[in-house]
Amino acid sequence: MDTATAPHPWSAFWATVKQMDMGKMSPSLALRNAIGVALPLAAGIALGQPIAGALMCTGALNVCFSDSNEPYRQRGRRMLASTFLCAFSIAMGALSGNNSLAAVLTTALWAFTAGIMVAVGTAPADLGTVSLVSLVVFHARPMSLPDAGLAGLAAMAGGLLQTGFSLALWPVRPYDMERRELGKLLAGLAAIPSAPVDGLLAPLASSQITVAREALGPVAQQHSIEGNRCISLLNQAERIRLSLITLGRLKVRMLRAESGAQGAAIAQEVLGAATRVLLGTAALLSSGDGTPPPSDFSATLERLSESLRLQAHGAESAFLAAVFDSARYQTDALAGQLRAAVDLASGSTDQGSAKLLRIDSAKPWHLRIADGLASSAAIVRSNLNLDSAAFRHALRLAACVAGGEGIGRSLNWERTYWLPMTVAIVLKPDFTATFSRGILRVAGTLAGLVFATGLFHILPPGVGAEIVVVALLAFLLRWAGPANYGILTAAVSALVVMLIAVSGVSPKDVIVARGVNTLAGGALALGVYILWPTWQRTQIGETMAAMLDAYREYFRRISQIYLQPAHRDEHGLGASRAAARLTRSNVQASIDRMTAEPAASRDAISSWNAMLASSHGLINAIMAMEAALPGPAEGPPPDGLRAFCHDVEISLHSVSAGLRGSKILARALPDLRGAYRRMLQGNAFAAGRLALVAMEADRLTNRLNTLAEQTVKLTASRASVQNRTS
Repeated sequence: MDTATAPHPWSAFWATVKQMDMGKMSPSLALRNAIGVALPLAAGIALGQPIAGALMCTGALNVCFSDSNEPYRQRGRRMLASTFLCAFSIAMGALSGNNSLAAVLTTALWAFTAGIMVAVGTAPADLGTVSLVSLVVFHARPMSLPDAGLAGLAAMAGGLLQTGFSLALWPVRPYDMERRELGKLLAGLAAIPSAPVDGLLAPLASSQITVAREALGPVAQQHSIEGNRCISLLNQAERIRLSLITLGRLKVRMLRAESGAQGAAIAQEVLGAATRVLLGTAALLSSGDGTPPPSDFSATLERLSESLRLQAHGAESAFLAAVFDSARYQTDALAGQLRAAVDLASGSTDQGSAKLLRIDSAKPWHLRIADGLASSAAIVRSNLNLDSAAFRHALRLAACVAGGEGIGRSLNWERTYWLPMTVAIVLKPDFTATFSRGILRVAGTLAGLVFATGLFHILPPGVGAEIVVVALLAFLLRWAGPANYGILTAAVSALVVMLIAVSGVSPKDVIVARGVNTLAGGALALGVYILWPTWQRTQIGETMAAMLDAYREYFRRISQIYLQPAHRDEHGLGASRAAARLTRSNVQASIDRMTAEPAASRDAISSWNAMLASSHGLINAIMAMEAALPGPAEGPPPDGLRAFCHDVEISLHSVSAGLRGSKILARALPDLRGAYRRMLQGNAFAAGRLALVAMEADRLTNRLNTLAEQTVKLTASRASVQNRTS
């Protein structure tokens, strides 16, 4: 690349710092959170209990960070967990703050636990950080056992109030959020036919499917008719997506053939009809009182299916006939899927329509909780080693926050709890998040302190105006804060100053102390990270290997159905598909973070992006093979399919092993092309559904061979570097 046009190594990092994600701004959420924060403070002051009001306000403020516009059950569960954990951390902080050794030890233990939670998920990690901050802050306010308990109860009351505001409409429309998420998903599916078909891109509508599946996860554990409909509709949406993507690729193949233009026009009509049905169904779900799409779309699709059959019958080549026949098969499948989706969205089905519930939905609630805890514990145990980035982050966080606690207690500075609190907020597992948060934390804190202090001097005397400002700042931090961390930090800093002012302490007495301790905490966090960094370039191999392992499991589930159609496991297939989607998003996020690292090699980033593109072609082919699965009553598979599927699994296993550091040689890999040719011997794959299987197996072979070549080259380059440095 020309050095004159090459991007500066820090450009991606600074873009992250300045990023403003407008999609995360929600005025309605910010309004209810602001009311939940300001109301207990106003009530406490009005009743002559300002300290109790401030404690309830603190609990409400902590819990509001767990609020969202997700389905009620999902957000309620998270907010209740935040309420109880933050109340417990406040009580523990106030109690252990009486003894310096106890304070440092509890801080270290809590910080390590919060750090290792990044291996479990984003929500547990965020909850760990918020509770850690509460613990550190209340170390500075030591109390007796009864008073610490009362402080925790007051904070719990504030958290419960905030939770109540968030869930207030649940009894009125209990599945409103789930239906809206499904409406967004179907609207996203409606955009697939008009999107360009590119096998080097991730499958379309992946993010919408992931969001909807996460949102509807808790619904699968219920037994209500409406909840069952939502889960069934989600499963239909998955199938519709497969059919749309596959039909779009078949249309492209028709256009490439000399006499395929008429068939491509018919396929486009099918896609257009599906778009109209999906948009109508999405509107029905989003509004809740719309009109279902007209039922004549079914007759239209039947007519178009017959036209494709005639095109196949008169095709000039066997290949084109197979393409037309595969398109007809997908059209018939799509018609049935759309009919089911419309019925489910309009609520015209009975309880028996929801037969695709998760297998564990019949378990008692205490067993489901036990299963979830056991799963999280298993993840934590597997990460208790220095090879785990989560474990290294937990050690770094524990040492840094506990060190900050100890430094703060050994100095004569005022309000030194801001030092370990800043460390807890700034220090993250990766470079980009840590340094962008560090910069924004310091800048936002100073801006918030200056703003609040100036505001305090121009406000009219009296607590009424201060409570109004607290409400406005709470609204700002929950409205614009999620879009940019600097705005969040500035709003939180100003809000804390106003809360302190309400308690009778002048802001000018805290601005210098907070500024100094914030700078010290930020410097400590960034300095420790520089000394013991976690670079994405050392993690990307494992992350991509985990993705290919998930792809292998997904392919294995599909191949099992091909080999034994009567033993179809819908639950296992759906779970493996969701896991593949999640790991793919992890790889994309990892490459994005590596791009923002100033020391990342442009050539390395280019290589990983090329491998990601190859994997996109691979997963697109696997998904298309799912779209052509046999029915349960079909006979045994054609000869050669079993051997081909076995070689695909072996190749995927070898490639993932190579990404983890094992040396692989091209001659040691299975001959996928040879297995593919042997599979096609005879006429079994010449027409019908199996013709689509043959076409996608060819594409799968190309992409997997490319991915294997890229991995062999990577392992050879890695060995060369090791030889030069040894």
